[in-house]
Amino acid sequence: MVASAVLLLALKSFTVEDMWKLSRVGAPALSPDGAWVAFSVGVPDAEKNTINGDLWIAASDGTSPPRRLTWNEGADTSPVFSPDGKRLAFVSKRGDAPPQLYLLPLGGGDAERVTELPVGVEDPKWFPDGKSIAFVAMTWPDLGADFAGVKKRLEEADKDKVKVKISENRLWRYWDHYLVDGQYPHLFRLDVRTRAIEDLTPGSARFMGLMELAGGYDIAPDGKEIAFAANATEPPFRTLNYDVFTIKLPGGASQDVTSGNAADDLRPRYSPDGKSIVYGRQTRPDMDSDFTLLARLDRKSGKTVDIAKSFDANASDWAVASDGLVYFHADQHGKVPLFAVPLSGGQPRAVVRGGTTGSVAVARKGPLLFTRQSLSAPPEIWRARFDGGGLAPVTSFNTAALQAFAMGTVKDVTIKGAGGDDVQMFVIYPPGFDPKARPGAAFVQLIHGGPFGAWNDSWTYRWNPMLFSARGYVCALVNFHGSSGAGQAFADAIVGAHGDKPFVDIMKATDAVLDHGGVDETRMAAAGGSYGGYLTAWILGHTTRFKALVVHAGPYDLMSQFGSDSTFGRSKNYGAEPWVDPARVDLYSPNRFAASFATPTLVIHGEKDYRVPYGQALELYGVLTAKGVPARIVVFPEENHWILKAKSAFVWYGEVFAWLDRWVGKMPPPSEAR
Repeated sequence: MVASAVLLLALKSFTVEDMWKLSRVGAPALSPDGAWVAFSVGVPDAEKNTINGDLWIAASDGTSPPRRLTWNEGADTSPVFSPDGKRLAFVSKRGDAPPQLYLLPLGGGDAERVTELPVGVEDPKWFPDGKSIAFVAMTWPDLGADFAGVKKRLEEADKDKVKVKISENRLWRYWDHYLVDGQYPHLFRLDVRTRAIEDLTPGSARFMGLMELAGGYDIAPDGKEIAFAANATEPPFRTLNYDVFTIKLPGGASQDVTSGNAADDLRPRYSPDGKSIVYGRQTRPDMDSDFTLLARLDRKSGKTVDIAKSFDANASDWAVASDGLVYFHADQHGKVPLFAVPLSGGQPRAVVRGGTTGSVAVARKGPLLFTRQSLSAPPEIWRARFDGGGLAPVTSFNTAALQAFAMGTVKDVTIKGAGGDDVQMFVIYPPGFDPKARPGAAFVQLIHGGPFGAWNDSWTYRWNPMLFSARGYVCALVNFHGSSGAGQAFADAIVGAHGDKPFVDIMKATDAVLDHGGVDETRMAAAGGSYGGYLTAWILGHTTRFKALVVHAGPYDLMSQFGSDSTFGRSKNYGAEPWVDPARVDLYSPNRFAASFATPTLVIHGEKDYRVPYGQALELYGVLTAKGVPARIVVFPEENHWILKAKSAFVWYGEVFAWLDRWVGKMPPPSEAR
């Protein structure tokens, strides 16, 4: 015990400034022979409010350390090896120009810019012959690859003095930007020798991913076909339905090959022999909690079969390997293992467990490469054999830095929640925590968003639990009903009743932490963002157990959420159509319980948040202050649903910690307490 205390005294408390100095390792890209892995590493510059990204390369078997390939003041991302392994194509942001496509010879030489477009380039992929590269970029359907025309139209729009936004579509703005200028993402092919660019989706007016474009398409092994996922419905977009489309090359028209499914079909990936396409499919339209299932489309017969039908988890980031297996990730009870399932179908098996895995990459031979992270450490690239053996890190950019800090202790706990169901949560105890100490520590419930997501054993730069722990708070991270890691029925359990079982789970989790000891019941708080903000606002009207609350980007009036950028599925989530049964929608709306509001509440919002329009924050804050409840509002005019910029993050954490310290106090870090 004495040695442990001495060691703890020698370590530093983890701060927001420390977190923003950590390197951010990107997804792995394997060379065709599996011998090398390329990746980006982002290095934040808090003073400049930027993240500089450069490319690195390492031996995938760990026999040589990573070495840096680019030295750019902007962001170098999305590396992909040429079929012969001699060059890297990548996307780079240099100067004031939008991100463009570059080529880097690995045998020596400088990176060469190969596109000069007025719009950004995303998600490059080599064609198998190595003579051309596909990429995604925005254009107008009538202009296609006429980028001189695109530039002229963009300049005309920039000179417009009014910049009015006009639409008759249900989908007319998304996240933090408008969708009214008529641009759509297209697939293009660049001839590496001549630099000629061909529009592979001419005239297309389909969205190919609203949140991000990367990962939405694949090229057949023979280079004669492309498959991509895109919305199949037409304006005014009363509904959305993503399907898988294919294009025969050269010059073929796109064909919808999953039109029989009324729900979304996503992320097509060809099998190595080109005979099948593996993709993710959902089965219930407009149902946010619906899991993504792995499916295989036979290219000859057109028949689709589920390849992991009995697997009760949400699949993501799959890759098809030459060994006849599909590798993918899925969250289960707060962890995200790497799984494998036969392409022919069967029961998935866990290949790698522990922490959170992601972005698996496979080659013809060599190891599996993937990212791996935990609540205590950000992502690094790891390797393993196809059977899961030989697990080892390939990169360790943050290992030495993290060893200087006293981190909280993570406990994985299961309690009985609403209805007697098992509910998993993480409890994080601060460094030097003594459950017998008096007075007890302050306690914070950190409530995740979604709600169809989860607190996983993974690193985050927003709502980082280790920062709360470093200030002496005991933190609970509850995967309440509606979370995605405990099966489809568990996720569906809150549909139409968003404030019901999750609230019960939070209260029971609070009791469980108190029963364990070491927490002062008079110094408890709750904080959450998005759905977590909604549930915190719900707590505001249903209990006074907590002495302080933090509502970030939280829905306060469910009826007003029909002003969101995405109104699809809300009627199912809320229990009724607002024009059919408004009282049913109001049943779980926090604003209907304002009579009980008494807890001091910090309200935070980004003004460019179109997912939860920031009028929700104004309304909540207005009611609190009119009622005389202690409240404080923090609005970020240049941020959206997420607070992402370094200087904004410093303010955000500073405001949250100051509010908690003010109302529940904090236990000093061990270095101060001793």
